[in-house]
Amino acid sequence: MDRFRPLRRIQVDPEPAAAAPPLPAAAAANGGAGEDMSAAPAAGLLMASRVRRRSAVYRDCKGDYIGVPNDPCLTKILSKQGDNKVLFADKVLKFTQSGKMKRRILVITDFALYLVDPDADILKRRIALAAVDKLCISKLSDNFFAIIVPTEYDCLMASTRKKEIVDIIIKAIKSNSEYQPQVASSNRFEYHAAAEVIKEVEFEEAEGGVKTRITHKAKAKS
Repeated sequence: MDRFRPLRRIQVDPEPAAAAPPLPAAAAANGGAGEDMSAAPAAGLLMASRVRRRSAVYRDCKGDYIGVPNDPCLTKILSKQGDNKVLFADKVLKFTQSGKMKRRILVITDFALYLVDPDADILKRRIALAAVDKLCISKLSDNFFAIIVPTEYDCLMASTRKKEIVDIIIKAIKSNSEYQPQVASSNRFEYHAAAEVIKEVEFEEAEGGVKTRITHKAKAKS
């Protein structure tokens, strides 16, 4: 059986060629100022600031949804890095610099995040938990989240288990240090898709779900 079954369909608007993304009504009233991104610890944030999906509230959380100990490729990748304590493993969608969606397996250990190509069985990226500065999510019932890594570049992903992923990352970082990364909750946030590429993700409630728009905002000056 294929360990990577298709994810539930996610609606993403194509990036416009030249026009800037429309501002929310509140921002337009403030002379075009962007929406404030409120930052808060993970505890209580997902309960208070977001419209939570019922599936996220009642779903049983078991951590490893892939069966890492029974997967020779994943166990080999982790053993090479000296990691053996798996906190979470599941299929996700990862957004590339060009805006394409790539299937990945996300593995979280007590020291790092791993993104593995399930088709080629290749480790595509390893992010040390100590390098994670912030997590960005919206206030709506979507599946998107961004991991902010200032020393490298950021990572935008989508998963139906977003809440569990965010909670596990926060707990793993706190267990290894006194540092607690922020969780920024806003219906518009920016992330570095590459060192010199900044993108903006905007969320809007729509009939039957959440409309998501990803736009190329600017190129960082060197």
